[in-house]
Amino acid sequence: MQYEHVDVAVSAQVATVTLNRPDVRNAFNEAMIAELTAVFESMGERQDVRAVVLAANGKAFCAGADLNWMKKMAGFSDDENRADAMRLANMLSAIYRCPQPVIARVSGDAYAGGMGLIAACDIVVAVDTARFCLSEARLGLIPATIAPYVTRALGEQASRRYFTTAEQFDCATASRLGLVSEMVGADQLDATVQQLVETLIANSPHAVRECKRLVQDVAGRPLDAALIEDTAARIARVRASEEGREGVASFLEKRAPAWRT
Repeated sequence: MQYEHVDVAVSAQVATVTLNRPDVRNAFNEAMIAELTAVFESMGERQDVRAVVLAANGKAFCAGADLNWMKKMAGFSDDENRADAMRLANMLSAIYRCPQPVIARVSGDAYAGGMGLIAACDIVVAVDTARFCLSEARLGLIPATIAPYVTRALGEQASRRYFTTAEQFDCATASRLGLVSEMVGADQLDATVQQLVETLIANSPHAVRECKRLVQDVAGRPLDAALIEDTAARIARVRASEEGREGVASFLEKRAPAWRT
């Protein structure tokens, strides 16, 4: 399928999803939101895709919401605004819930909703010149739909600061706070992303998906009997799976597992 604001390419078991509105710093409007949602919702059906890279064309990664779109929405009814906000929330959820691991390839600045896109990904590789900002409060707005993802990435205390001050911060700070997984020079960006992709693809496809789901389901839950029982049931199920049996057998037999051949 062809999209207007998003480019999608699949090669060697990797889907690269590229934001393509460089003239407006890849700010998203209703069309881009719909396209990103459709792309990431379809990934669950793609057995040929083992990892996803979220990238961007142009100098900026994403400037957040297109202000012309936001201005138009200001004149809509409460119900229309809620429906529109839900479409944005569903886009972020589609990225977060994508069964395959998603790597954000951050080649430039990420502001407001752009930080939400990054925070919804599993691994974030960013150039050391990238800058970040939760700028909503400057405009009389709040970073509501991105908050569940950004607060998980930054932590509560840092979120309190940057939500309310709308300060810019650099990539080193983003790395220290946990938003950015790897900070690299621009000349190392593609090589670092490729190395991570190859590492992911070397692992069991089923186990990688189950690991992603495990972290999402376990993080923040109380350490009680229900959680203990849940985790025991998960490993029991995976041990008995086809890939679980193959992985253990290949290790004992000193050969490559079937998913690498």
